[in-house]
Amino acid sequence: MELKNNKILIADDEPDILEIIQFNLAAEGYTVYTAKNGDEAIESAKRYQPNLIILDVMMPGKTGIEVCNILRLQPVFDQTLIIFLTAMSDEKTEIEGLETGADDYLTKPISPRVLVTKVNALFRRINKEDNGVLQAGDIQIDRERYLIIHKGEELLLARKEFELLALLASKPGKVFLRNEILNQVWGTEVIVGDRTIDVHIRKIRQKLGLDCIKTVKGVGYKFEL
Repeated sequence: MELKNNKILIADDEPDILEIIQFNLAAEGYTVYTAKNGDEAIESAKRYQPNLIILDVMMPGKTGIEVCNILRLQPVFDQTLIIFLTAMSDEKTEIEGLETGADDYLTKPISPRVLVTKVNALFRRINKEDNGVLQAGDIQIDRERYLIIHKGEELLLARKEFELLALLASKPGKVFLRNEILNQVWGTEVIVGDRTIDVHIRKIRQKLGLDCIKTVKGVGYKFEL
């Protein structure tokens, strides 16, 4: 999907932040809508059905996390990209936001250049997923052929190893909880333990020869080059 065809909704109670983000994203060719609080964000999301929503965590009325929870319950927003903005930089707040279903996270004060870069990267990732090939750094994940290509070399992974890597790499930086990994890779009807994930992660690291899967102690795993 071309950049100019993507719609973005920004929700923040600070007018200056709304203005600067709207200006920079519009300059990139995006169609941009704004909302000043959580309730307005929900209504605007339903009206415009944006491809990406940028949510301030602390807003009057409903918080960004509450807005995200409400929207994620509706199937129409299952694939909508969400970025959280926050003035709080503690790890607990970041994990809470990512667990809610956010695709990325930015701490204020915001660098417009960094934000635009993240937005462009998210859309590029979605475009590549639509083609059946996921590009993660210099790793190509061909989900139609169950094939991994790293620096021109084809690598063979077992089916569950492939599915696990593809899941983590689909959202770089996102922390996937252990239960989330088990449900999406093994399914709810198959009973496996946490140790199963650890073993598969170790095998993937060995076969790729890369430390691209990071352990978030007590939480889960994330893909990060």
